[in-house]
Amino acid sequence: MSGHVFVVGADLIRLSCDDVLVPTDRGMRVDASWLPLLPAGALAASDDDGATVAGSWAPGARVREVPGCGERRAWLVDTVEHEDDGGRGLSWLLEGAHEALAAVARRPVERPAHGRARRLVGLPALGTGWGGAAGRRGALLQQLLPVLRQAAAEHGYDVALVLRRPSDLAAAQRVRRAEGGGWALPASLRQVAEELGARARAGELAVFLGAGVSAAAGRPTWEALLDELAERAGLGADLTAGLAGLPPQDAAALLARELGRDELAAYVQQRFGPGPYALAHALVAGLPVREFVTTNYDPLVELAAADVGRPLRVLPFTEAAPGEPWLLKLHGDAAHPDSIVLTREQYLEFGDHRTALAGVLQTLLLTRHVLFVGTSMLDDDLVRIAHQVRSVLADPAAEARRRNGTVLALQEDPVRARLWERDVDTVAMGDAGVPGPEAARRLEVLLDLLGCLSSPPTGYLLDPAYRGLLDAEERALAAALGDVATALAGSSGQSWAGHEVRRVLRDLGQQDR
Repeated sequence: MSGHVFVVGADLIRLSCDDVLVPTDRGMRVDASWLPLLPAGALAASDDDGATVAGSWAPGARVREVPGCGERRAWLVDTVEHEDDGGRGLSWLLEGAHEALAAVARRPVERPAHGRARRLVGLPALGTGWGGAAGRRGALLQQLLPVLRQAAAEHGYDVALVLRRPSDLAAAQRVRRAEGGGWALPASLRQVAEELGARARAGELAVFLGAGVSAAAGRPTWEALLDELAERAGLGADLTAGLAGLPPQDAAALLARELGRDELAAYVQQRFGPGPYALAHALVAGLPVREFVTTNYDPLVELAAADVGRPLRVLPFTEAAPGEPWLLKLHGDAAHPDSIVLTREQYLEFGDHRTALAGVLQTLLLTRHVLFVGTSMLDDDLVRIAHQVRSVLADPAAEARRRNGTVLALQEDPVRARLWERDVDTVAMGDAGVPGPEAARRLEVLLDLLGCLSSPPTGYLLDPAYRGLLDAEERALAAALGDVATALAGSSGQSWAGHEVRRVLRDLGQQDR
């Protein structure tokens, strides 16, 4: 079965992967930015700018697995062409990528990280730093993507091309849109992605993230968290089995009594702290959306957004600011243990004292189209908020009214879909027979398509590295806007007009001077 090639804005250091390709040169010198991927014992020497990996290449090889990496493996790839390599430029670089992906495939991986259906191999745009593609990013992307798709098809794993600069991501998405295809989704799911993409481009989309998103990064779901707490509390087998018969909030209340609220809060803080984020976090964080809501305690979507230059203001712990994206933590934040909502008592306190937070989600349901990802739609607060919105919109004379959102469910659940049909469209990734991990992977593919369709179409226009992607009209526009950028560079730029024009130019790929 063919794998899929994802294009995602993220930090490869923090993205959860099974294998990572690390660019180097003939002397196995690695830039300092990649060192967190390598075990200290693998380094022969280091300084402020980077390090040299111990060992040597096999005869004729350009790929080498770094020993001692643990579960996530790092692979060195020589991306710096030398005179004796034939001076073939991009073709030489692409051959190295092909060799590296084949070497990765020869290492067996029985269980991908965190129960993912397919192994995930992450790599940057190889050769755009020290290597042979510096200054030719457009040509590289046009030729690298087919190499990645061929490897995914041949070896059956998934590939994540990880990009940090907004202009890199915008250019890669343009190349994918021009090529078409590449998303193995039923026509119905492609249609959903197109409709959601149109809403995102129009500024109509908001996102709600549930525990299922963070489960892909190893964080426990509600049920798994209760099991962990029961084991920590040392409950007997009878009591532990009986917890399953209680509503989750009551089970949490019993465990809080056994452990003590302070120990419970400390465990939640430790279990939901910072760490590697999942592919879905990065795909969601990269959408052109300014309003996010979550019931998750962890900071993973915030980390993913910050890594692509879109820091989120986390409500209610920081103030919202005009024009800046924000994330509402509806049930609290692990970094603020006193804010956690977990037990029945805390849920009741939420209803009494945190109605302002619920009001934010109510407003989004009234004014935006909310995309629900990774949630079962069974949370008591969510049910109550939706009921209140439904009551406000109720009109006995109306034949039908708009639905307030779209739920991306993993498997078909006709009863739950019928329960919510007055409020949201429920879109399942597959029928009840599709294994959960495979349904979750299909959700990632849909989010990847949504990101491609909603990506700003001109985010690379003023980046010289992508001049080769432009048509004649775009080149003329880029030249004219370049004159504007030059004029701004020679002025004080203190006016409101100057600040606004600079913002527009940055959105079009203008690099800081």
